Amino acid sequence: MDEQPDARDVRGLPKAHLHLHFTGAMRPATLLELADKHGVRLPEALISDEPPKLRATDERGWFRFQRLYDTARSCLRDEADIRRLVREVAEDEAADGSRWLEIQVDPTSYAPRLGGLTPTLELILDAVREASAATGVGMRVLVAANRMKSPMDARTLARLAVRYADRGVVGFGLSNDERRGLARDFDRAFAIARDGGLLAAPHGGELAGPESVRDCLDDLGAGRIGHGVRAAEDERLLQRLADRQVTCEVCPASNVALGVYEKPEDVPLRRLFDAGVPLALGADDPLLFGSRLAAQYELARDVHHFTDAELAELARQSVRSSRAPEATRKELLADIDAWLTA
Repeated sequence: MDEQPDARDVRGLPKAHLHLHFTGAMRPATLLELADKHGVRLPEALISDEPPKLRATDERGWFRFQRLYDTARSCLRDEADIRRLVREVAEDEAADGSRWLEIQVDPTSYAPRLGGLTPTLELILDAVREASAATGVGMRVLVAANRMKSPMDARTLARLAVRYADRGVVGFGLSNDERRGLARDFDRAFAIARDGGLLAAPHGGELAGPESVRDCLDDLGAGRIGHGVRAAEDERLLQRLADRQVTCEVCPASNVALGVYEKPEDVPLRRLFDAGVPLALGADDPLLFGSRLAAQYELARDVHHFTDAELAELARQSVRSSRAPEATRKELLADIDAWLTA
């Protein structure tokens, strides 16, 4: 990979992180310690010093990815575990220059061990407030429904998310295998969330093609798209995203790790950027993919030949696409300009 001479340190570039999953944000060392604490036997893929070999373009590969994720999630069993994860995530974000984080979580996955849906979400929100105050990283929560579960479950989560819209929840998402089920099955849940003032940010355009992105726009009223990279295959869809300024949360390392693209240079980052589609680079699940946020900016520079001025613009787009308060956005945008002119 070619590195620009005298390139600025991307860790010093202020930025927002808008695509990070809760369990997937865990440090590998923390996973090992929590597994030992709770007597959870981890598969070799989660013990190795190298990220697991994954390919989720077929059902067997996606099942393996989901099984590893579920095993890691089973190590989060009590309040101390949740607070530790959130605090460490905030510390890692600060080290990468992330000044604003919107972390995505499905509380139903943790609720059986933490006293139910509402206590789980309240614990996570309290841990977020605590970690934000300790590290200076602005943090909010995006509650996500699981596409593999019932739309009724999604509506329950949407109502819960709206109840906490003034206490740290800023959006509502839809995760898991987008090839399963229809986006429109979840339209009522997203209507509840939007009517309650939350951002609609479903996954789309990763494992499925551009039609998945269109469904997120048409059926779910998406204001941001989780991933969205497959929109690059449809010129009219690219134009629509650019015209409406709908942000794609692009996760380059994740796309390659899951086999969406064979090589880093195949990720259509430059095509999306040049088409005027707002982008927010994300790390997705660093625990499984082996790289955090700053590495995505390094990939944009080294593989896709983004200049420092273009990296600064990517950072600006992440901030503008966030749900950060206006004063925070202005401060971050000014600090991005300062990074570029230093």
